[in-house]
Amino acid sequence: METIIKIENLKKVYRMGQEKVYALNGINLDVVKGEICCLFGTSGSGKSTLLNLVAGLEKPTRGSILVKNIPIEKLNEKQLAKFRQKYVGFIFQSYNLMPNLTALENVTLPLMFKGYSRKAREKAAVKMLKAVGLGNRLNHKPNQMSGGQQQRVSIARAFVEKPEIIFADEPTGNLDTKTTEEVMELIAGMAEQYGQTILLVSHDTEASDYADRIVHIRDGEIERIEEKEKYKLRVKGCAVNA
Repeated sequence: METIIKIENLKKVYRMGQEKVYALNGINLDVVKGEICCLFGTSGSGKSTLLNLVAGLEKPTRGSILVKNIPIEKLNEKQLAKFRQKYVGFIFQSYNLMPNLTALENVTLPLMFKGYSRKAREKAAVKMLKAVGLGNRLNHKPNQMSGGQQQRVSIARAFVEKPEIIFADEPTGNLDTKTTEEVMELIAGMAEQYGQTILLVSHDTEASDYADRIVHIRDGEIERIEEKEKYKLRVKGCAVNA
């Protein structure tokens, strides 16, 4: 199996006066191409810090992060921006939609930054919004949609370029149980369809159930890794075909 994310001896230390606070303390983890890997833990466990470091949103105190064999911790801001634009999509708990733009306009934004023509980006955005069940909400702004609908727009925006990796930070944190299931079905289904890797942060067992592996994090360390049957079958299949 191809390792798409490799984390070695990762540490993140914050200073609070004279005290050192270890947000992460020696994380080692490989994420393979095509899996849904859930970083699971309570608030303050370090799971969101780990996601931020892998995404290049923060710099580690020590350790290495290879994403597609690219050393993320060594990239400057310009290089990181190009890396994210080429390989990554984001889904956030708070949706992070532009409030003055319609659903269609929000989803076209990543394509605009990559130089797609207006016709091409609108065609791709319409197709993706229909895929997430919002074909009748193209011209609605975020304040005209429910939380679940806004998250669907966020999903469409993240997937519209079909990036290799999706970082999802508590994507169901503001949603009820039924909508959580709908949103996770969408994320998991689209990831499988396009062969994408998902690094998911959650404290919600209903969301983590959709993962291939659940990495339990506590006090900045990996407590245990739970492998689902589908992950074991994938590893077994790759070993047989190697």
